[in-house]
Amino acid sequence: MRKLFVLLFCVLLPITAFAGDSGYKVTYDGGSLAETKAGAGIKMFIEGDHVRFAKDGKDLAIIPATAVTEISYGQDVHRRVGTAIGLAVLSLGLGALMLFSKSKKHYVGLTWADGDKKGGLVVQADKSEYRGILAGLEGVTGKKAVDSDAMNVKN
Repeated sequence: MRKLFVLLFCVLLPITAFAGDSGYKVTYDGGSLAETKAGAGIKMFIEGDHVRFAKDGKDLAIIPATAVTEISYGQDVHRRVGTAIGLAVLSLGLGALMLFSKSKKHYVGLTWADGDKKGGLVVQADKSEYRGILAGLEGVTGKKAVDSDAMNVKN
């Protein structure tokens, strides 16, 4: 009985691991997707010749890889001041140590021009998937991602 359980477990575990969709869960931050509001959770699929965005099983946009004109990325770093103040009040000052911690949000931007259809969007990615998304986009499109934090605006 034990061998049957182990055999069944060894067969079903890999099947369930690959049975799910291979998209990335991202948060839409803004851009050309008219049907979606900022802050909405969407799925990003990086496929062989296109990038697809979907929500609730419905495709929001399918962007051909050849139409992508730029990939950008950046981070938004915040100090946790509000959390530190609230925790300091409740913990008699010990929460002030939270002032030394930071929170980072990772953003990926994509612009495209497919004939007369032009657009762009920015999504917030999970910190564990951020680099994978960039590598996937660079691989599919052949474009190098640009660090938007390093770009300088000159007048």
